[in-house]
Amino acid sequence: MSLQLYLIVAVIFLAEFVLFIYYFTQRVRNGHVPKLRQIKGFERIKGVTGHSIETGRPLHLSLGVGGLGNETTADTLAGISVLDYLAEKSAVTGVSPTVSMSDPMAMLYAQNALRAAHADDPDLAEAAYRHIRWIAPQPIAYAAGVMNLLTIDDAQANVMVGNFGDEYLLMGEVAARRKVTHIGGTSNPNTLPFIYASADETLLGEEIYVAGAYLQRRSSHVGSLVAQDSMRWIIVLVIFAGILYNSL
Repeated sequence: MSLQLYLIVAVIFLAEFVLFIYYFTQRVRNGHVPKLRQIKGFERIKGVTGHSIETGRPLHLSLGVGGLGNETTADTLAGISVLDYLAEKSAVTGVSPTVSMSDPMAMLYAQNALRAAHADDPDLAEAAYRHIRWIAPQPIAYAAGVMNLLTIDDAQANVMVGNFGDEYLLMGEVAARRKVTHIGGTSNPNTLPFIYASADETLLGEEIYVAGAYLQRRSSHVGSLVAQDSMRWIIVLVIFAGILYNSL
């Protein structure tokens, strides 16, 4: 197969994918919401805000040691999607989560998420800003700061969604030792065993990228998720058809 033919096939698949996203997004907006498989990590996140209010203890969200504009952008944006949900909850309840990160750009995005959620109450938005903590750009220094937050603030729940490395062991160990409700997720395969061993619920790999669909039920996110699943089935059928063609 020539390079030109490869490009034609790639363009066809890309165009089909874009059409699928548009089609399924419109269906969701019209009320045809598909049933998504249950992911326990997101169900647990939905309950931590209420538990934080009941116990009077803070909720901590970590956006990880990744940044924006590099290979860790997707994981950091996944953590910000979780923050969008928690920010909306805090606008209703008046209890803001403590948000920590190691990247200054991620801090600006976090502030914008809180600003958007508290657009009707500038005073509450100003109070929420004080819960955003840029700790340090170095992973070990950031982990030390999070360990301090979990210990001194006596956090009720610890949600960690983003990019993490070996420093996760330090933070996860503190959360497990203090018996804090702990939900963690990352796409880094080297860190997932640490999360699975220490967290109450684990978001495995690409599961962190569907936070907008599962937590906020955004039509564009749900439509994109269904479009991706449809494209996977089409690719499987094309591969299967190719195998049959070559075999017969």
